Amino acid sequence: MKAVIAEDDFRVAAIHEKFLGSFEGIEVVGKALNGKDTIEILKQEKPDLLLLDVYMPDQLGTDLLPVIRQQFSNLDIIMITAATDKELFVKALHYGVEYFLIKPVKMERFNQTIEEYLNKSQLIQSKQEVDQDFVDLILKKSAPSNDTKEHSLPKGIDEITLVKVRKVLDASSTSLSAEQVSEQIGASRITARRYLEYLITVKECKAEVVYGVVGRPERRYCKIK
Repeated sequence: MKAVIAEDDFRVAAIHEKFLGSFEGIEVVGKALNGKDTIEILKQEKPDLLLLDVYMPDQLGTDLLPVIRQQFSNLDIIMITAATDKELFVKALHYGVEYFLIKPVKMERFNQTIEEYLNKSQLIQSKQEVDQDFVDLILKKSAPSNDTKEHSLPKGIDEITLVKVRKVLDASSTSLSAEQVSEQIGASRITARRYLEYLITVKECKAEVVYGVVGRPERRYCKIK
């Protein structure tokens, strides 16, 4: 996946590039300091993802959105900005911006957003046909139900990733380590463990300690039947 960063502060752009560098499969192919350069880089590189600032020296990032949508209709956009004007936010929504992050953005929040974006992209690519449950999951819409369990998840637990972890546990006939789960869902071991421990708290999963040949204990997880 190719990414472009449009940010007028080169120091902030470097930080965002470093954050993106921690995700396997994302390559930053260009950085732009203004709107004009942003369009030129998009034409040259044809990226999949654009991190777009609002306040740039020649024009607002939100004013670029109509042009971007006309010329690069499949480009995913995440806005990262100090702008708190509601009209700018609404305009971003109208032009299909995936996420809107308000500066200063902490690394944890940035990583959570990119992780969620990647999970959603992978899930969409894995499907040839969709049903209502899939659509509701991608758009994060609640189905008409009295059960709000799925839609009151704690901070740091994303529903799309949770579904992937559940599927991995369902498909396994043996208990799995956090590292094994992380490899199958395409996330870090720390992320996988966070979701597995959450499933323990809601009594969908249980853990056991297994000692390997060298005597080092390993925590392994399995679904509660």
